[in-house]
Amino acid sequence: MKRKLETEDIEHRARRVKLLLMDCDGVLTDGRLWLTADGDEQKAFHARDGQGISLLHRAGLKTGIISGRKSSAVERRAQELKMSYVRQYAKDKIKALEEILAEAEVSADECAYIGDDVADIPVMRRVGFAVAVADAVEETKAAAHYVTNLNGGHAAVREVTDLILEAQGRWEELMQRYLSNSAQ
Repeated sequence: MKRKLETEDIEHRARRVKLLLMDCDGVLTDGRLWLTADGDEQKAFHARDGQGISLLHRAGLKTGIISGRKSSAVERRAQELKMSYVRQYAKDKIKALEEILAEAEVSADECAYIGDDVADIPVMRRVGFAVAVADAVEETKAAAHYVTNLNGGHAAVREVTDLILEAQGRWEELMQRYLSNSAQ
């Protein structure tokens, strides 16, 4: 284990996760939006978040995005990362959550959600493991079981994926792929 998990409660919650969902703006990105002339948006994503999501997939977990906005950049990033569930322009995030839970065949207790703003709170209250990024608004942090040390868009998602994999006892096994190759 890389680091000691903060509490037994967090470890217990992370251990049962089968599905990790997240907001995009302010979680996978730093929250800034670049609006293009054609009405779309450009966003910057952190590569380490992508690696963490890929590690979760290797461990058999599913991932997805529930975003209140719509952007081709989100669709492209989700496709690149082979995320199973993408709900954009989700004005009712609870409805989107319920649809994804049914599709994924997991319970709310087996779902983690990462958010950064007040629109994420209803989903965070519904799932088994609610996470807020370090620079989330105070109300969102108060609704979280865990607050990351890192800000949104700065590998906060990776922090959560690593925590989940460590709690599930999968970290060492997944690292063997990298550590054994580097030793040669």
